[in-house]
Amino acid sequence: MEYMKEFRELKKRQEALKEYYFNEKGKESQLKEQKTNLQSNLQNILNNIDILENVRILLHKVSEFAREQSRKQIETLVTNCLQYIFDSNIEFKIEISEVRGRPEAEFYVVSNINGDSIRTKPQEARGGGVVDIISLAIRIAMLQSSNLEISGPIILDEPAKHVSDEYIVQVAEFLKQISKMFDRQVIMVTHNKHLSEIADRWYKIDIIDGISRAVIDS
Repeated sequence: MEYMKEFRELKKRQEALKEYYFNEKGKESQLKEQKTNLQSNLQNILNNIDILENVRILLHKVSEFAREQSRKQIETLVTNCLQYIFDSNIEFKIEISEVRGRPEAEFYVVSNINGDSIRTKPQEARGGGVVDIISLAIRIAMLQSSNLEISGPIILDEPAKHVSDEYIVQVAEFLKQISKMFDRQVIMVTHNKHLSEIADRWYKIDIIDGISRAVIDS
């Protein structure tokens, strides 16, 4: 009888251990499934991070490419303008650098004198006349290089104000060629006779008794 009692106790413990085993095995299977799902999610996140990083690099390169293309277009137009008005030994250069994650541009005038390249800031090159011409050419270049379709006339207020009479005729001819090249009307306010004479029509503004009056001279 005693043996039978012990046997029943062992049987009972066996059943309990068996139940515990299968419960723990079920938990193990559940944990393994969770681990697999977490690993899959982690891999997806890593893949997404990788994709986003590649997109960021791509956008940065596209931005650099677009910036480089715009830089070259502006440099070419401004250089052509300077060479047309002054002489063929002068060039316009733009240097772009990253400052705190943002692009910044520095402008330079490069003069080739006796085989030597002399680089200066625009305001230090040949006085204010060069600055006026660079400012004029950059405005036109930005207008033409823009991805936006900006139509309408080019409106100028006292362009080439500091350019000497030695070069003002070339400025007038340059504006005339720009108007034809880009098929844009040029509307200009100026006190310079040479610039006004290139116009198809120009108005003289006089103040009479405190009232501004426009007189068609051409």
